[in-house]
Amino acid sequence: MKWTDTQRIAEELFDLHGDSIDPKTVRFTQLRDLILALPDFDDDPARCGERILEAVQQAWIEEAE
Repeated sequence: MKWTDTQRIAEELFDLHGDSIDPKTVRFTQLRDLILALPDFDDDPARCGERILEAVQQAWIEEAE
């Protein structure tokens, strides 16, 4: 999985943390750490930016609703 796979990342986060983390309140630093910890994630951590994290957070919120 790469940073550009926002929907897939959001689905994985929902599956793993849907019961324990509210995507509306997650901080970007925490979100980045959660993404980097995903088993199938294998992109360069330095390629992450605020725009990508916003897109993942929004997709995760939509997945949760």
